Amino acid sequence: MHTAPLHARKQDPVPQAPEDAELQPAGTLAAGHEGRKLSEKAYEKQLKKLHVELVALQQWVVDRGLKVCIVFEGRDGAGKGGTIKALTERVSPRVFRVVALPAPTEREKSQMYVQRYMQHLPAAGEVVIFDRSWYNRAGVERVMGFCTEEEVQNFLGITPMFERAVVNSGVILLKYWLEVGMEEQTRRLKARFEDGRKIWKLSPMDLKSYGRWYDYSRARDAMFEATDTGWAPWYAVHSNDKRRARLAIIEHILKHVPYKKLPREKLELPKRQKRGNYVESAFRVKFINEMN
Repeated sequence: MHTAPLHARKQDPVPQAPEDAELQPAGTLAAGHEGRKLSEKAYEKQLKKLHVELVALQQWVVDRGLKVCIVFEGRDGAGKGGTIKALTERVSPRVFRVVALPAPTEREKSQMYVQRYMQHLPAAGEVVIFDRSWYNRAGVERVMGFCTEEEVQNFLGITPMFERAVVNSGVILLKYWLEVGMEEQTRRLKARFEDGRKIWKLSPMDLKSYGRWYDYSRARDAMFEATDTGWAPWYAVHSNDKRRARLAIIEHILKHVPYKKLPREKLELPKRQKRGNYVESAFRVKFINEMN
């Protein structure tokens, strides 16, 4: 399928910033907000309050059968994984489902591009979170040469229509771009070299991608221009301060997924049953040693 050049088919009016966002030139994203980073104590205090609200949102999603899809994109080291962890650590994985797909198989490569993502879209009562998504085609696949330029242009032309169909089916679709600055990205990637807890995050692809900063910037700008629509807008977040970024995103989600707190009955623990004729077993259970 061939599509017209982006400038020829752009019909949407100049985007207007929502009440809780401001318009900035895409090229200034990496500058971020400098200043004192949020302390761990202040972060944990605010996060706890947001977690309570997320539980209330979860109950509403299940009760009303809402379908929510959240897409996280951004450069390597931008903080997507940490944000998703902060978002999901106090809710049910059966409701908040994280999708992080590996490289496509040969069979998947022969399918319609978005096909392998469509099967993971939410059903009623689910919040699906994509840790990278169909936008791989507009980013890493384009920059690293895993697809042709024609395939990229086809993707950019089709995606707004695909997302309109998703939204028209009743899905609340939220798309977030986390932008980290050059120096901060370097610091984070270097920190993965010697930290045994983080080394798994550093792939050969990350190293190859690191040197192509401006190729990724051009790909990001083209992606924004083609796929930022009234029904599925992009929301960008400065993520040099990971804690502030996480709180801002969770607050934004809570504002954009309408919910109410359901009434809750007063809970009481029931009385335990009596011992009766129960006798302790003589079976020797293997307990592991506790750490000092």
